[in-house]
Amino acid sequence: MLADWWQYDFLRYTLFSGILIGLICPILGTFLIVRRLSMMADGLSHVTLSGVAAGMLISKKIALFQAVNPLFFGMLFSVIGSLFIERLRKVYKSYQDLAIPIILSTGLGLFTVLISIAKGFNTDLYSYLFGKIVTVSKEDLYALIGVAAVVLGTVFLIYKELFAVSFDEEFARVSGVARRSINLWFMVLVALTIAASMRIVGVLLISALITLPVAASLQIAGSFRQTILYAIVFAETSVLAGLYFAYLLDWASGGTIVLVAVSILLIVLGVKKIKAALR
Repeated sequence: MLADWWQYDFLRYTLFSGILIGLICPILGTFLIVRRLSMMADGLSHVTLSGVAAGMLISKKIALFQAVNPLFFGMLFSVIGSLFIERLRKVYKSYQDLAIPIILSTGLGLFTVLISIAKGFNTDLYSYLFGKIVTVSKEDLYALIGVAAVVLGTVFLIYKELFAVSFDEEFARVSGVARRSINLWFMVLVALTIAASMRIVGVLLISALITLPVAASLQIAGSFRQTILYAIVFAETSVLAGLYFAYLLDWASGGTIVLVAVSILLIVLGVKKIKAALR
């Protein structure tokens, strides 16, 4: 099995992509949960799906776009959706979480309409919805490498500013932090990560990989940095074990990764409860 992973290009692409996803998703997820925006990934995932459908429809109707990967249309739609979420959060200042279901419903409705206009697609939408190992291409890997580089660079350069904005926007504003620009850029990073990860985890399951490792990490971490570190460990374990079992059992990679992540969370909760009982 290990020989197969190194022999076939698509398996190598999947492995490297999975490692990158396991690195950047929990980092962004930690900031999202602290900001009480854990459901944002769900909203943007549906917008990304409508972007993929739009890309397929355009390539079906216009020969010039046949060679364009629908993933890039998904990225474009996801970024636009993130900008709308940030705008709606300002409109509904007392009900900021309302922005997410608005965008989610819009994305799902648009996806449904695009499917009906196209009268169906020849492309396997299942891989976009739930992830599939054999569909990861070199283009997908390169796109993910670019997104990962931007995410890691951003966190490294403005970690303190992100930390301040995530915990207390008002304090960050008084301190002179450009919170609006940081919020906007952070939303764009989340959107790009969701779009770039959809081939591995699936657009409908990516939110689980963003939140579940962080949820497990919060149970044992003693600081914000530890939360990020443990979340990365849990996410990487989920991705690598999930890909292994998905290949072994011929399951959807996204669902398998999520099940491993849920198992890790349950184990952490169980061990913590046992320790508390022993005390």
